[in-house]
Amino acid sequence: MNILFVCSANKIRSVTAEDHFRKTRPDHVYDSAGTNEKICRQSGTTLLSIEQAEWANVIYVMENKHFDRIKKHLSQYTKKVKVLNIKDIYEYGEKSLIHILEDRVNI
Repeated sequence: MNILFVCSANKIRSVTAEDHFRKTRPDHVYDSAGTNEKICRQSGTTLLSIEQAEWANVIYVMENKHFDRIKKHLSQYTKKVKVLNIKDIYEYGEKSLIHILEDRVNI
């Protein structure tokens, strides 16, 4: 299964999810991206692309605003989206973030 994780900047939440699940559940393929074009360009991180949305079997977004962005720009892929409701308050790899991801991601 191809699994895509999406947050705003592709710096903390989505990358933590991608890295964690790649290590703990290697039977799937993972990628991550952000929805905020300005921050992704400034940070050199991955901006969500049509190709990624097409590739993914499921798209886990961290917040409703990420779902809304997909709905606005990539509406044909909204059926693949699952909202995790994880706020932008964590650091990369933070144990409490990983516990929430483990609890909410259905892989």
